[in-house]
Amino acid sequence: MKAKKKGKIIESSQVHDKDTGSADVQIALLSERINAMLSHLKKHAKDLHSKRGLLAMVMKRKKLLAYLKKEDEARYESIKKKVGLK
Repeated sequence: MKAKKKGKIIESSQVHDKDTGSADVQIALLSERINAMLSHLKKHAKDLHSKRGLLAMVMKRKKLLAYLKKEDEARYESIKKKVGLK
């Protein structure tokens, strides 16, 4: 992921000005990486190493979402809408 694109994603999901590592930001970045990996796997369906990495990213995002839902449900709902999750 390019630095500019990553910066825009961080800016759009920050909780405060200097926030770069909150659960919101991590979820947004993971979602972008997951989408990129999905497009890669559509072309290269037999790439099992990438598929394993994709599953790890999905599980990490799932854990972060569960944490955020437990801590602050309003932030959880807003990040779900921003990222485009159901």
